Amino acid sequence: MFEKLKAKWGLESNFQVVMILLVFSITGSIAVRIAGPVLTYFNVQQEKMNPFMYWPIRILIIFPIYQFMLLIVGTLLGQFKFFWEFQKKTVGRMFGKK
Repeated sequence: MFEKLKAKWGLESNFQVVMILLVFSITGSIAVRIAGPVLTYFNVQQEKMNPFMYWPIRILIIFPIYQFMLLIVGTLLGQFKFFWEFQKKTVGRMFGKK
């Protein structure tokens, strides 16, 4: 069932795949939950803004929270090494590094 993901990510067990998918889901939920209060703190409110401004700002707030939380949750679930390498690759792609 997880053979493609294990091959793509260089993993050895189905348990690792489950843990990594769990980290991704938990982290996404946390980042979205935290973004609301952060936006409120900076007085960025959907009701007061044009959606074409609000949503890019919200995404820009969520992205660093998500990256940070990946490492935290990944570490708590024993997958720090995978997420450290994943982060380096993801951020490197954003800034044109291989």
